[in-house]
Amino acid sequence: MRNHLDRHLATVRNLGILAHVDAGKTTVTERILFATGTTHKRGEVHDGTTITDFDPQERDRGITIFAAAVSCDWEGHRVNLIDTPGHVDFADEVERSLRVLDGAVAVFDAVAGVEPQSESVWRQADRYGVPRIAFVNKLDRAGADLDTAVASIRDRLHPVPLVVQVPIGAEDGFTGVVDLLRMRALIWGDDGEGAVEGVVPEELREEAARRRRLLEEAVAERHPAALEEFCEREPLSAATLAAALRDLTRTGDGVVVLCGSAYRNRGIEPLLDAVVAYLPSPLDVPAVRGTYEGAEQERPADPAAPLAALAFKVSATPTGRLTYLRVYSGTIEKGDTVWESGSRRGERIGRILRVQADRHAQLERAVAGDIVAVVGLKSARAGSTLCAPGAPLVLEPPGVPDPVVSVAVEAVRGTDTDRLASALARLAEEDPSLVVRTDAETGQTVLSGMGELHLEVAVEKIRRTLGLEVNVGRPRVTYRETVARGVTGLVFRHVKQDGGAGQFAHVVLDVEPLEEGFDFRSAVVGGRVPQEYVRAVEAGCRDALAEGPLGGHPVTGLRVTLTDGATHVKDSSEMAFRTAGRFALREALRDCAMVLLEPVVEVTVTVPEEAVGGVLGDLAARRGRVTDSGVRGGSAVVTATVPLAELFGYATRLRSRTQGRGTFTARPTGYAPAPAVAATP
Repeated sequence: MRNHLDRHLATVRNLGILAHVDAGKTTVTERILFATGTTHKRGEVHDGTTITDFDPQERDRGITIFAAAVSCDWEGHRVNLIDTPGHVDFADEVERSLRVLDGAVAVFDAVAGVEPQSESVWRQADRYGVPRIAFVNKLDRAGADLDTAVASIRDRLHPVPLVVQVPIGAEDGFTGVVDLLRMRALIWGDDGEGAVEGVVPEELREEAARRRRLLEEAVAERHPAALEEFCEREPLSAATLAAALRDLTRTGDGVVVLCGSAYRNRGIEPLLDAVVAYLPSPLDVPAVRGTYEGAEQERPADPAAPLAALAFKVSATPTGRLTYLRVYSGTIEKGDTVWESGSRRGERIGRILRVQADRHAQLERAVAGDIVAVVGLKSARAGSTLCAPGAPLVLEPPGVPDPVVSVAVEAVRGTDTDRLASALARLAEEDPSLVVRTDAETGQTVLSGMGELHLEVAVEKIRRTLGLEVNVGRPRVTYRETVARGVTGLVFRHVKQDGGAGQFAHVVLDVEPLEEGFDFRSAVVGGRVPQEYVRAVEAGCRDALAEGPLGGHPVTGLRVTLTDGATHVKDSSEMAFRTAGRFALREALRDCAMVLLEPVVEVTVTVPEEAVGGVLGDLAARRGRVTDSGVRGGSAVVTATVPLAELFGYATRLRSRTQGRGTFTARPTGYAPAPAVAATP
């Protein structure tokens, strides 16, 4: 039985498709489903007939907005695949997906190479240690060049690209690839129905031999077993090369690069073979680690071990609330009661579903290594840990980015106010990067997210699903405040007597600038402030960070040091010192030299060369700072750093300046000092 379970786990691949918007992720996913026989008709993004882009907004806009999970079978292997969004506004969907994946396919445009969001998703995968293979797509386009795309991968992402294919033909004449491991040609016909294997074309034999030699040398440099065989005899055997590529992929020391044209269904079968051959199974990745009550625990990918599963997505559907899970260890069966570590309560599993985007197949159980959806959980959220009731564990949840753009929302009809409030709460539950709050000054309901498009999609979802008429205010960015010059020796005494036990706390603080974040230290000597009161002062200081003195914005970039203090034998308490810490830091910040920070983004604008002058002038008027410019594929490409507040409405402005031929992408790069007038509404 044990061997059977291990064999099952060894045949599972949990992977994501990652890329910049419009690089062809969804088309690659559709062709994988077609090649594996999961679907019998190829879905097209431009026709709105794709399986994974099933939401009406995705089909209307022609982009992926929500991460969609699908499963298929290839050569005796179960492939659980997540098609992730490429637009920067939906980066949190990518983050939550990468947290539960064992591998990924990074898709690149053969003309554009590495684009801004390609870099972002690559760095996200680096953060979670997810092994990747690369697929250079759209080789049938004018200007497509594999070598140029690979050079951009090497130069901008800094992996070691291990190219295992050579294209046959170029642009419209692209018909197939040479497989450098087996030195064979794979040719696809116009119908794209499977590859025909043959000998390497005469005109490519010398080039293929040269590239095979380069591949062997690159692998031998990084893999001891391959180096040993390489020194003994040449060439390396296909088996040795494949084993070395598998090891280098899984350790992150190399990235296998394949190529093709997903739209024309060329290169998909070799891509699936590479997924099975090189990307890890649940058995090949380290056992998941978690904590409970301060103790670290490890759970192996074993169906017989205690249950440990992470919820990475919550979705409300007409048939019920779906919670998407990655099962790391143990087994879940229909009707089981599981422990939700966050709420510390038991939850009953009503149904277990194998997900095919918006279609589902019922399962009796899910085991370690599976990605499934379950129905019946009430308190679980994205990032919640589900475990066996007798073996509690908390897994590290995916990080949630801070929102950068906000809009005020209100129901057109006063009678719909409660419905809108519950709809917004459900949205925030499904998407943790959306934050809903009430403005203390205006009483307005404020929705915050990762960008204009992110908020636009959220509001449109409310309108479509509930039929609510909603008014939306002008977008506003989220500012921060930071310390430019600190203060020392700020003394604050909190004394309160109103009958009964009083409150007494005396603290002395130093405040100084810090590169980023918040740091609290204690330099108190002689036990003048007990340790439990020091922790209370830190908690009070953190409370004070919520509103800065310039405009009530969150404060970051400072270090607070508690240098001295005093207590009262009867009236001192943790509450008193927390209150003192809060008011002391507020007073200190009023004495500091403060700077307003605004979010800035890196914008990459692609326009016809004749339109560059107007675009540069417009970026300068938006307080943009050009950092790079050049020509790619016959178009001018300008990269600039621009305050996010200046980009509202930029898409319309750019289209009008370039007769609709200009495009741009943007990715957050942090915060920078803002002009004093920038934060005014």
